[in-house]
Amino acid sequence: MTRRAWGIALLLAVPAAMAQENTVVEGNPKSAVRVVVYEDLQCSDCAIYRKMLDEKLLPKYGGTVAFEHRDFPLAKHKWAKPAAIAARWFDSVKPSLGVEFRRWAMAVQESLTPENFEAKLTEWATSHAADPAKVKAALGDAKLAKVVDDDYEDGVARGVARTPTVFVNGEPLIETFTFEEISRGIDAALAASAPKPR
Repeated sequence: MTRRAWGIALLLAVPAAMAQENTVVEGNPKSAVRVVVYEDLQCSDCAIYRKMLDEKLLPKYGGTVAFEHRDFPLAKHKWAKPAAIAARWFDSVKPSLGVEFRRWAMAVQESLTPENFEAKLTEWATSHAADPAKVKAALGDAKLAKVVDDDYEDGVARGVARTPTVFVNGEPLIETFTFEEISRGIDAALAASAPKPR
């Protein structure tokens, strides 16, 4: 079975009203069109999606679409959950800092290991004027871990098993997909959400 075929049967509505309280949103948070990604910061396919988001999706749709991030750290990736927890701490300091940390973690995935993760994390925090001792302590914060776990459980309940799984107003795209494929879904969702003439 192809990767693309894994997602064909799964449909799920994700209206704006269901946006989670702790959800990280890029683009237009008030948009009725939601692109929701369940991501793992150690996942190479997620890094490809992140690059597509930065270089193509946000420039084209940032003013009209809400791009929501949900944490889905896979058990096979040993530093993915600590990274998700750290990202949540950075979010609490400043949402844009959390986004920047996620972008950085995905960009340098191959240089991060379970053994050097904390050292690299504290270096990054220091270079971004965040308290390295506080972010290191945050890795043991049960409340932040619960936010990550809640995202993961929400994803499982929606049928997510692989990353990235991206829902464009409920229509899933799983692991590998093109800019053209996701754009078609976004364009259709924008057209459907446009006010109808009276």
